[in-house]
Amino acid sequence: MALPLTTRARAKVNLDLRVLGRRADGYHELESLVAFAGVGDLLTLDPGAPLSLSIAGPRAEGLAVDDGNLVLRAAGALAAARPGLRLGRFHLVKRLPVASGIGGGSADAAAALRLLARLNGIALTDPLLHVIAARVGADVPVCLNSRTRLMAGIGERLGPQLRLPPLFAVLVNPGVAVETAAVFRALGLAPGQRLASAGTMSSTVPTSAPELLGKLAASGNDLAAPARSVAPAIDAVLERLSGLPGCRLARMSGSGATCFALFDDCGASAVAAKALQRERPGWWIKPTVFR
Repeated sequence: MALPLTTRARAKVNLDLRVLGRRADGYHELESLVAFAGVGDLLTLDPGAPLSLSIAGPRAEGLAVDDGNLVLRAAGALAAARPGLRLGRFHLVKRLPVASGIGGGSADAAAALRLLARLNGIALTDPLLHVIAARVGADVPVCLNSRTRLMAGIGERLGPQLRLPPLFAVLVNPGVAVETAAVFRALGLAPGQRLASAGTMSSTVPTSAPELLGKLAASGNDLAAPARSVAPAIDAVLERLSGLPGCRLARMSGSGATCFALFDDCGASAVAAKALQRERPGWWIKPTVFR
């Protein structure tokens, strides 16, 4: 009997995000430097059983186990493309907030593809995995390897893996789910409308944290303003994070509502997280490291 396989589905963080425009087909084109946090969900695959999914954990409430679940969608799409694929029973421990701008569902889908690849002897570099990932969701391709990269297009274009200096951070979500589609509606771009030209996808990032912080400070997240109009609670989060002792940068990730604050070292981020947890017990607050 095969032993269960397990992998972590780490939170995806958009360190910056630029909206280039909206394509004629309605999809928005983006450029973003994406990193991954040390916190995430946990996905286990019990080989040999019929394809199924169970969900538990502190963020499991309200999650449906149906054809719309990204874990099952990813597994089903790979099985349809690879006849004879060995499947099994998935169990998800949900720890990341839902609809929060840190790619929880996408990370879970990518984790399912990784586990099935491991079970079936498929290399993670197999182009089929990337094709299936892009079919399942815009953030799934970058979550396959969960390594820092520049992401462009509608998520399907990835730059080379980048070495990021450790960024000590606090992740905060005020307990507000934000629908990505609502944020893009608030952005208000018409099909075919362009905002900026695509940049050149760099193969390097600054090697020191201070240099990288300086570069990030000169950028931003183009979805922050529309997200704040959809979920005003984001304003309170960003204001409080900016006021934390030692905070070097406070920014929203993805389409929100999760935000992050960056610090010089793990001590400063841990102290800030503890103080914030006492002050805001209803918020989801996690000190972590982006790599």
